[in-house]
Amino acid sequence: MAVGKGFSTRAIHHAYDPRQNEGALVPPLHLTSTFTFDTAEAGGEIFAGERQGHFYSRISNPTCDLLENRMATLEGAEAGLALSSGMGAITSTLWTLLKPGDEIIIDKTLYGCTFTYLHHGLEKWGVTVTHIDLTEPETLRAAIGEKTRVVYFETPANPNMRLVDIRAVAEIAHEAGATVVVDNTYATPYLTRPIALGADLVVHSATKYLGGHGDVVAGIVVGRAEEITEIRMVGMKDMTGAVMAPFNAMLVLRGLKTLALRLDRHCASAKVVADWLEAQPGVTKVHYPGLESFEQVALARRQMDQPGAMIAFELEGGLEAGRAMMNRLQMIQRAVSLGDAETLIQHPASMTHSVYTPEERAVHGIGDGLIRLSVGLEEVEDILADLEQALPTAARIAAE
Repeated sequence: MAVGKGFSTRAIHHAYDPRQNEGALVPPLHLTSTFTFDTAEAGGEIFAGERQGHFYSRISNPTCDLLENRMATLEGAEAGLALSSGMGAITSTLWTLLKPGDEIIIDKTLYGCTFTYLHHGLEKWGVTVTHIDLTEPETLRAAIGEKTRVVYFETPANPNMRLVDIRAVAEIAHEAGATVVVDNTYATPYLTRPIALGADLVVHSATKYLGGHGDVVAGIVVGRAEEITEIRMVGMKDMTGAVMAPFNAMLVLRGLKTLALRLDRHCASAKVVADWLEAQPGVTKVHYPGLESFEQVALARRQMDQPGAMIAFELEGGLEAGRAMMNRLQMIQRAVSLGDAETLIQHPASMTHSVYTPEERAVHGIGDGLIRLSVGLEEVEDILADLEQALPTAARIAAE
């Protein structure tokens, strides 16, 4: 069946033909752990990789396969792999790429659990983890060496919205023979396509915007077919067992159908909220790629189709003011995920990034007073009204 090339068209139709599935408009959910073979010989050929087919859902499943194909086409990659969580995607990928004695170079700012995995996991097994400021690509040229196997970063970074120039970093990394892995959770392929900018592998927490409804935990990695096969057979099958359930794949497939629509609304509302926050007297700094005051606004315009829906901001009075403001919110929910229909707010230093020591947070740009806001799909006027009634409490704390 011929399918158009537009983003949403591919997100809805790619790799599925209802006529091959008894006319079912929605792809079937394959709730099976194992698969039968026509003959013993056929089973042996599938196991040996000589014939295409499924034999056990810990390796592959038709519902997960459809999701993998759709994510690959949306990211402009050859192949994809669905995993049980974003951390499952990250750990399966890096366990495959790295061995004792190797080095991984990472940006200064990373999601807290990624930071923990690198420093409490990979380092324990003899992998050198080196933080540098990847917002300045030339620092990579000075730091990269013969043992560097992977360059890894998020853009925008969780939680402080730092951007990394994917094309510039990829060119330097590839000169040294290193693999570039980009966490594209915040942007999704609707806003940024790292493969087209030179990245080798892209990972996602599909729990967030890809699923979009706060009802699934899932992960994705996409890249060249050969590397994805290795991650499937080594990182996922043997190292982590981080297998996505077919039901979760179905939920993410459902989310992809409305991804473009949702992100258009998310981004439009976030720009209004960021502009409003920047004008509030008790707000000392707003980090949002759509603001003229954002230090990397030129890179944001060059690399992102829209500035996204994540905002980080700082209040006078620091942590106590932030807590007071969050506790006063009535509609906006205090929760640590993002990309849901609901607007969510959290305090990174005491929540998602609490695994950092205070000294590490200071070095990595995660201030005690930093607040992270995931702008949802409610009417933007209602989001602003809730923030407006809560901010005076923060201002009072700052004045005391």
